[in-house]
Order: sequence, then structure tokens, then C-alpha cells
Amino acid sequence: MNKKRQLSASEAIELVKDGDTLALGGFVGSVVPEALERALEERYLNTGAPTNLNLVFAAGQGDGKEKAVNHLAHEGLVSHVIGGHWGLVPKLQMLVNEEKVTGHNLPQGVICQLYRDSAAGKPGTLTHVGLGTYVDPRFEGGKVNKKTLEERVILTEVAGKEYLFYPRIDASVAFIRGTTADEYGNISMEEECLFLENLAIAQLVHNCGGTVIAQVKRVVKAGDIEPHNVRIPGVFVDVIVTAQEHEHPQTFSETFNPTYLKSHSNALSQTHSFSELNIKKVIARRAALELKKEAVINYGIGLPELIAQIAHEENVSDQIIATVEPGAIGGTPAGGLSFGASAFPDAIITQDQMFDFYGGGGLDQAFLGLAEVDQYGHINVSKFGKKLVGCGGFIDITQNAKTVYFCGTFTAGQSNITITDDGLNIIQDGHISKFISNVQQITFSAETAIQNNKPVLYITERAVFRLTEDGLELVEIAPGVDLEQDILNQMGFTPKISSNLQLMNETIFSSQSMSLELLSIDKLNISMRHNR
Repeated sequence: MNKKRQLSASEAIELVKDGDTLALGGFVGSVVPEALERALEERYLNTGAPTNLNLVFAAGQGDGKEKAVNHLAHEGLVSHVIGGHWGLVPKLQMLVNEEKVTGHNLPQGVICQLYRDSAAGKPGTLTHVGLGTYVDPRFEGGKVNKKTLEERVILTEVAGKEYLFYPRIDASVAFIRGTTADEYGNISMEEECLFLENLAIAQLVHNCGGTVIAQVKRVVKAGDIEPHNVRIPGVFVDVIVTAQEHEHPQTFSETFNPTYLKSHSNALSQTHSFSELNIKKVIARRAALELKKEAVINYGIGLPELIAQIAHEENVSDQIIATVEPGAIGGTPAGGLSFGASAFPDAIITQDQMFDFYGGGGLDQAFLGLAEVDQYGHINVSKFGKKLVGCGGFIDITQNAKTVYFCGTFTAGQSNITITDDGLNIIQDGHISKFISNVQQITFSAETAIQNNKPVLYITERAVFRLTEDGLELVEIAPGVDLEQDILNQMGFTPKISSNLQLMNETIFSSQSMSLELLSIDKLNISMRHNR
């Protein structure tokens, strides 16, 4: 093998040409090639080049302000974007809203698998993921604005079943990241909290005859990295850039957290504080009552992150198997700008491998956020007016998990709700209704879930609903809550009310431990049937 070029970030960026398709690795603030993205922005602002780039990224990459993909959100620099999650890149959202760029918001897992399938020379990715949602070409086809005309999703049929076909991606430049590179470009990731889809991106760009640029912390002599520790072989790498420490943090909120690199067994001696009871914790506690022993679980970003905290407080974390879509299995998922990492995991696999596992039905339970719900049971978490949040892995996860739980407050906006051992006292409610007649965009298709016999619960602090063929059915109500005033009058439709309407478990409103005991996964009434 030949020694690879070692360049500064500004020198490496000179290799990016007008019209290139740039594939970006990273997850929120983890494994983000920040030095490369910052240098590309500086070059454009100083010289006006390169122009008309096509960006491709799977997960959300940014801090919601300036970092990661936000560096690249300049009119003229970018012309088209394919991205999974957009909530952390507000500057890019602005370009979309002003129709200064075109783009597609596709499922995160699909993009990861599309990297790999495209690298293998396949025509694209064929999957059931996205059917019935806004990604389905019978609805929006994943287009982010009216200016976007290109069709990136094709409805097809195989053996009498509907599928979506996502055409291949041809990328000419890759920005990826590792920890250590040797002189031949072999890259290890021993201090990264995730592996992500870096290997698939590097293989894709290499096989397309493009340029793979890898950001690392250090370069060592050839042979200093053991073969089993190489995550990206040098045969796929063209250029190595050694970043300054401040542009290579482990996540955007933590410079380095050793718990992300230690095994789950190291967590046994850890103590966990008991957090203050509030409305979000009430919801997380009610959701935690659904946890099943030995279940494989995914916790979504936002409120569902708190369920992992509850599992720790109740000393049941070791009875479940938590996973996070970018690759961690076991351990405790992190939150905020460290979301994606896990403390004391049992194992870490690549993001495309994790979505393979999810896509095959490996998830027993998925706990996701609840932003808008309509009379049919559809969920919207991806678009609110001009705010393009994106689906991230939401579609992949909810369409493939055996059971799904949507968790969120009943209303949004400023509220005054007190919690007592006897339940809730709603003094002032939020002014924004989340249960509306029709969602703005379908991120979760209730119709598809019903076709697949998927059990679905909608969990709030004051009410629990389940999905039926006739829409939502109210099955639980919080103690202290008035059914008519606090629930039905706050909804844009009238749900079915169970003839066996129950009070929510009073232990979730107590400031003391719930003494949570998990039932076996065998007692979970689930359907194994998938629409494949």
C-alpha cells in the first residue's frame, strides 16, 4: 500500500469541486468531521467556491446553531440535499423554506442502507419502509419544497406486495472521521462513541472514483494499528486530516466521556440519583410500566430518553436491552447533544447494521415522541408549518418494531399542572392542541400499522390511548382529571372511549419509587407479521 496524503483541513477542502456530491458522516455531535465542514465554509465565504454541491447525510448532524452541516448552509454552496433529520440544521431549513435549494427528507435507515447498496453496485434499495407516510410517492415522495421536482422514491410491487424503491446515490466526495490513522490510511475509532456508516460511505465514494477525506486525532506509523482494530481500511481512504482537539470532541456536549467506551459490566457499581417529579417524568414512568423483561428496546430522542433514566431509578436497566439506532447495544442511552452515544454499552455495531436488525423485526418495543396525533392515529413529528424537523429514524423504527409507544405531553405551550400522590391538578392547560383532526404530515402511518396488526399506545400525562381500526380509543385517564374538561374538550376530534376505562396507575404520580417489576417478554401480546 502507498502512504496517504496528509493535508491540513484547508488544503484538503481544495479537492472539493463544483457540483460534487458530498456524503457526510456523523450523528448529532458524535463522529462529526467538524474541522472539514468548517474549512469548507471558510473556503466558500472567502473565494465563492465550490458551488452547487449536493449534500447527503443520514442522521441529524449539528448543534441547532452553527456546527456541523450548519457550516454548509449557504446559498450557492449547496444546490440539493438528501437528509434524514433536519431539526439540528436550522440554517439549511431556511434555504429550503426560501426555495434556494431543493431536497428530499428520507428515512435515516434507508439512507444508511442506500450508501451500502450503492457501494455494492446495486440499482438502489428496495424496502417497505416509508409506505403510507409522506415519503410514499402517493403523498409527497419525501420532497422538502415545491421547487423539488426530482423523484427519489418509486412505488413498486414484488410478489403481490407493495414496496418503495429508492434509486442509488453516486457520491464523489466523503467527509468521514476516526480516531487514529496510520500512514497507509487505515483508520481505527477507539475513542469514538459510535462507528456509524463511515465504512459504507468510504466504500461508496471509492467505488465511484471519488475522494475520501478522513478527519482523525492523530497519525501513527504503518503497522501500529492492529488489523482487528481497523474500522475503515486504507484502501478506501485518499486523504488524512489531523484535526485540532477543539474540533474533534467526542460529542458536541462532551469533550470526552470514558463511559461511552466501557462495557456494561462496569456500570454495576454506579449509583443513580433520583430526579424530581414533573410532568415529563410522569409520562416516562407510565411508559416504563410497559417495559418487558429481556425486551430489545429503542428509545427515541426527547422525552423517551427519560424512560432510560426511570429504568435506572427503578433498578431494572439490567433486565432490558436498550439500543440506539446509530449502533449501541445495551447500556444507557445519552441525551441532548450526546444523543446517540450510550454509557457502558455491551457492543457497538455500524448504523447500517443496526437498521438491518431493526428492519428484520429485531426490536420488541420502541418508545418515540408524540408531537401531533390525528383522529386516525397518524403521527407527525417531521414538519410543523415551515419548520422542517425531518423523520430521522422514526419511520424505520416505528414501521419495524413489534410494538410502538408514542410518548408526549397532552398539550403544548405554557401550562400549570401540579402533581400530587392522588394524581394531577390541571390549573392552566397548554394553549396548543396536539390531538387534532388531521396531522400536517404523516410520519407514522396508522393505516399501515393496522394492516400489520401492530399494537400501538399513545401515552400522555393525563390519558392513554390505543390504536384501533376506528382510530384512537381512550383506555386510561389520570386520577384527578376531568374527562370532559381536561381531555375531550382539548381534542380536535372525539375518540372512542373504552367501556372499561381505567385509572392510570397511581404509583407514577408518587415522589417515591414505583417498585417497578417487569413482566416477561413472553407475556407481551405482539404480532410478528410484517408487510414485506
